[in-house]
Amino acid sequence: MLHNTRHTATFPASSTVLWQWCQRALLLGALGLLAACGGNPTVPYDERGSGPDYNYVIGPGDTMEIFVWGNEELSTTGIVRPDGKFTTRLVEDLPASGKTSTELARDIEKAYAEYVRQPVVSVIVNGFVGVPEQQVRVVGEATTPSSVPYSQHMTLLDLMIAVGGMTEFAAGNKSVLVRTFGGEQRSYSLRLDDLLKDGDISANMAMMPGDIVIISESWF
Repeated sequence: MLHNTRHTATFPASSTVLWQWCQRALLLGALGLLAACGGNPTVPYDERGSGPDYNYVIGPGDTMEIFVWGNEELSTTGIVRPDGKFTTRLVEDLPASGKTSTELARDIEKAYAEYVRQPVVSVIVNGFVGVPEQQVRVVGEATTPSSVPYSQHMTLLDLMIAVGGMTEFAAGNKSVLVRTFGGEQRSYSLRLDDLLKDGDISANMAMMPGDIVIISESWF
């Protein structure tokens, strides 16, 4: 069964222009790949199955709850700053980005050990953005072009539900997946019309962290 709930990253007004520029750059890059290669192959079978097992890594913008057992006055909530650091009750600049919640909890325990006897800390991430390397981006003729945090076993259908599908101007079957695999950037064709309009589940596939889906515009 597919799970349709996904956390999407929203973009403040101050970053709208940058996001639009990134969309144009990605679209131009995809068009360059198409021109150079004369089209794109379909995704290989060995890349269509379940995505990799992974541990969620904290990133800027994530909302976290810090629990210090037996010392509730030291527990706190907050957001990871753009510089990747987090402020706790006792430590102002604690690096958080790039760590799992367990790794961060152990770091806080070490920092708090100077003030609290044998601290026991739990970290819960409940507002997900993640590091860019673990996001999946959808640009072009999506209803809501977004950067979506990757989740275990995410599929192309899950991703399209998260961004609200395609606009009426989309050419879904001319869309492109840009994927970095083994340090090499590859470009594959997608059949979004077949998947979303015709219900052809064979057009569905597993997504991977860092994937970029570029939905082309229909010219007629």
